[in-house]
Amino acid sequence: MKKSILLSFGLLSLVSVVWLFAQPAPPDPLRRGIPDWELSKEMPHDVFTFVRIEYKSAHGSFGRRGGPWKTDYPDADLNFSYRLQELTSMKVHPKGKILKLTDPELFDYPFIYIIEPGIQGGMILNDKESENLRKYLLNGGFLLVDDFWGDEEYDNFVRAMEEVFPPKKYPRQQPRELPLEHPIFHCVFDLKEKPQLPSIGGRAGNQPWRFGINYERGKPYGKYGHEARFNAIMDDKNRMMVFICHNTDLGDGWEREGEDPEYFKKFSEPRAYPMGINIIYYAMTH
Repeated sequence: MKKSILLSFGLLSLVSVVWLFAQPAPPDPLRRGIPDWELSKEMPHDVFTFVRIEYKSAHGSFGRRGGPWKTDYPDADLNFSYRLQELTSMKVHPKGKILKLTDPELFDYPFIYIIEPGIQGGMILNDKESENLRKYLLNGGFLLVDDFWGDEEYDNFVRAMEEVFPPKKYPRQQPRELPLEHPIFHCVFDLKEKPQLPSIGGRAGNQPWRFGINYERGKPYGKYGHEARFNAIMDDKNRMMVFICHNTDLGDGWEREGEDPEYFKKFSEPRAYPMGINIIYYAMTH
């Protein structure tokens, strides 16, 4: 794991970031409206890279451009990378990366992202993928899990993670809910509530967030409720290995920031980006 990147990132100076959004990212047709930048010629590899994990789903691709793992791609990855580069002292790769859990390169990156792991039957990991993910996390890696809703999708995700950390062998590596007082909600931006982000939806009549409904309708909300929940999996030294965003959609807040000024001002600017930056800061300093 390349831990030396912390020194060159100057990540600690995130606390001095000036949070000024004059407008959504300016248009650039070569990057779907997202600005580009050059890597340092002296240290081109000493950068933070947003790594998205490709995985198999129990329900296949079901028309989502290759599977649920690809939801919000590429704009979420590109926008978030751009905002990290713009708003912090971190040096960030402009393109990001897609990896499978069996790729040898996995262990070169300290941060990985999995989206929609519980939808339509859930993420499926084979023995090698489970072994690699377990080794990656126990050796210092950090996984962010995002955008899945309701009881069924959460339970599907938990079943997949039990292949990585079987409860009988790893009783301490089971998800636990984090209170709002946890430092991850306050380490850079002092969040006053656990941020819930809905998907942007279609026409105004199909955008319930305009009327104060921020959770996805039509999902089974029972034992877990429909509020935003943030769980974590810790190692034996109480280091956070997995941060789990349930009943919320950070990825849409990043992907759709330029599509609707109201959505941008209500969700992308005050919720999606502050929570995302807090997560990266916490992951890279703990």
